[in-house]
Amino acid sequence: MPLTLNTARLLLRPWRDSDRAPFAALNADPEVMEFFPALQSREQSDASIDLWTAQFAERGWSNWAVELRDSAAFIGFIGLSVPRRQLPFSPCVEIGWRLARAHWGQGLATEGARAALAAGFEQLGLAEIVSFTALTNLRSRAVMERLGMRSDSAEDFDHPALPEGHALRRHCLYRLTREDGLGRL
Repeated sequence: MPLTLNTARLLLRPWRDSDRAPFAALNADPEVMEFFPALQSREQSDASIDLWTAQFAERGWSNWAVELRDSAAFIGFIGLSVPRRQLPFSPCVEIGWRLARAHWGQGLATEGARAALAAGFEQLGLAEIVSFTALTNLRSRAVMERLGMRSDSAEDFDHPALPEGHALRRHCLYRLTREDGLGRL
């Protein structure tokens, strides 16, 4: 059965068909997608939802749809995933998030990510959870640091999906172990 997580302000839940249009709009917003190589089409956005829905069915967790508890408004995703690409630190489980711009700067990504990390360590028994982003993505890096994740510049890497010379190619890696995470979450 898929995990559902509650925080003071958020519900992290499996995806619904009604999430498709607002998620596509979020993925077509140039500000939201600033640190991704391109905006996503409706088809690409729907394919992500389809993949995550299949992962929920298979293992009970993935990237959750996120809604505000007080209004039930869909605001984006927060979740745990196994990266599709082979990365220098694979195999791993990654925590990530993408919220609509109207919901930035309110601590919602941190709040939801704390719940996802706690589920990863306490319910799924993961030993470590990582996160990574372009070096220039200071907003996401700040969330990673608020979560207690640690980065070592010696682990910075070139993302294999991006060509040589691409402005977003260089990425930083953040890690949080179960031992450190359980003491902080």
